[in-house]
Amino acid sequence: MEPLVSIIMRSCNEGWALKETLPALKAQDYRNWELIVIDSNSTDGSVDLIRSARPQVFVRIRREDYNPARVLNVGMELSRSEFGIFLNADATPQGRNWLRPLVERLQDPRTAAVFGRQIPRPHCHAVFAHDYERCFGSNRESARWDHFFSMASSGIRKDIWRLRGFDPRMQYSEDDEYTRWCRSRDYRVVYVPESVAMHSHNYTPKEAYRRSFGEARALAAVWNGSSQQVNWPKTVLLGWLNDARRDLVWCVKNGRAKEWPHALRIRWEQRRARLSGFRDGWKFYRESQPAG
Repeated sequence: MEPLVSIIMRSCNEGWALKETLPALKAQDYRNWELIVIDSNSTDGSVDLIRSARPQVFVRIRREDYNPARVLNVGMELSRSEFGIFLNADATPQGRNWLRPLVERLQDPRTAAVFGRQIPRPHCHAVFAHDYERCFGSNRESARWDHFFSMASSGIRKDIWRLRGFDPRMQYSEDDEYTRWCRSRDYRVVYVPESVAMHSHNYTPKEAYRRSFGEARALAAVWNGSSQQVNWPKTVLLGWLNDARRDLVWCVKNGRAKEWPHALRIRWEQRRARLSGFRDGWKFYRESQPAG
């Protein structure tokens, strides 16, 4: 018999996506799963949609109490399975074979975590669609990065999670920090391109700044180099110019050159936030924490 797996979903006013995501779950050819949903006080009709899906566990929390690492840990604690599959409410499985490849790769006891391919939604802005190609495309650039992981469509083994869990200090990038820890213990983190979910966001410049700030703040917790390596000339100016060049090439190649000015603004906000967030995180994680 196929092993039971626990699908752990986080949601917050994403009823527009749940209308597609929940039926896509029911259509999976892998049938032995339970659904655990932790909702941050949705008010858009999401609650009715979730209840109609009859999850095994449905927890509602106040929005101000949301902490991503703590919520993921609660989901794992509530699960009856040795395999936790994470799916954001706005990440819609594509086809009936989204779940099985993730579960199969988690059978290896040395594989701590797996993550699937994500494709952008049809109306995704060019600057963000480019990022999805860099992270998940057939020649994905992320394979050459020091580390990359995305929790939106992913899975972990509970026996390894029990050793440590997600760090509740992290307000962003809790998945990145956890999987870096797994790799440091010689466990594997595996990309599973056969598992595909549709997931993307069209962030405003302000939202792009806020997200990049949070991710950079979290990066400071796991940074192996000197804090001086993250600086205005390299991180902001040169980084923005490199982003601009890559985005221009991509936009022209894909017939979206008119979106390049928008990409320039988004990248500028991201780069400014990366420096500010890293400096703030360095103070919090490195300078204000007791030694040892």
